Amino acid sequence: MKKIEKGKADQYFKEKNRYIMLYLIVGFLSSFGVVLFAGSLKGLTINGYPFHYFMGAQGAIVIFIILLFVNAKVSDSIDKKYGIDESKNESLSYGKTLDH
Repeated sequence: MKKIEKGKADQYFKEKNRYIMLYLIVGFLSSFGVVLFAGSLKGLTINGYPFHYFMGAQGAIVIFIILLFVNAKVSDSIDKKYGIDESKNESLSYGKTLDH
C-alpha cells in the first residue's frame, strides 16, 4: 500500500470530516428540526398528511437512505482525488492469512 504524506492525509480527513458534519446536520434537521417547527409547518401536506407527520413516519428514513448513497459517491470521488484506490488495496490484501 502506498504511503501518503502527512499534509495530504490531513487534507483528506479534513475534507471527509466536513462532509460527515454536513450529513449529520441534514440528518438532524430532517428528523428533529421538522419536529421543532411542526406548529409552523401545519399548512404543508404530502399525500394528504401533515408535513411534520410524513417526515416523522417516512421522510427522515428516506433522507437517511439518500444520504447513504450520496456519502458513498462523494467518498469515492474524494478517494480518487487523493489517489486512494480501494480496488487496488483489496487485491493486495486478498488471500493473506495470519500464520501462527
